[in-house]
Amino acid sequence: MSDADGVGQKAAKGLPRIAPHPEREHPDREHPIGERREKGGYSGGPDIRAGSTARKDGAAALTTRRRQTTLRRLHGAIIDLIVLMNLPSRDDELLAEAGVSLDRALFPLLVGIERFGPIGVGELAERAGRDYTTISRQVAKLASLGLVERRPSPADARVKEAIITAEGRRVTDALDAARQRLAGPVLAQWSDRDLMELERLMRRYVDDMSAAKAIEGD
Repeated sequence: MSDADGVGQKAAKGLPRIAPHPEREHPDREHPIGERREKGGYSGGPDIRAGSTARKDGAAALTTRRRQTTLRRLHGAIIDLIVLMNLPSRDDELLAEAGVSLDRALFPLLVGIERFGPIGVGELAERAGRDYTTISRQVAKLASLGLVERRPSPADARVKEAIITAEGRRVTDALDAARQRLAGPVLAQWSDRDLMELERLMRRYVDDMSAAKAIEGD
């Protein structure tokens, strides 16, 4: 017997004997996996179902946060766009580019009548966000310039509708052409695909908002 063996035996004699844990010695025989899980003890492995549920919950929470952030950014972009579109200097630039001599307060109404007409003064005022009296006076001014015509509504003779005239359409066509020329440099670096996708999503957003408003009004 070597000196190493002798030292090993002496060291072993000086240590207390530790009894084996029953689950470590025969884990499957004493406590099958199914029983151990029911008793809340040693499971023998990770709970895959619990991990999957946690991952799904985490992904859902992350998606919700991302959507909230995106909606805030979208709302901010829309506000910025409205501010830009309503700048008096942009209206002046558009009128000059189109070669149209018209009061800056009148041409948005003319465009609205061309877009939505025949349209009653009350509905036009609601779309423009102005009071009825102001819009009625401005529509009368457009009529005096020969750009729109006022006539009784076929559905209700008490309601006066505004409809664009041939001269008024000539003006709106000139404004549309000028708007495209001014937008050209801004969108010059956009691909056709990006531009068409922007138009598609903007149209979808407006249509969905209009449908939601109609449902709320029912």
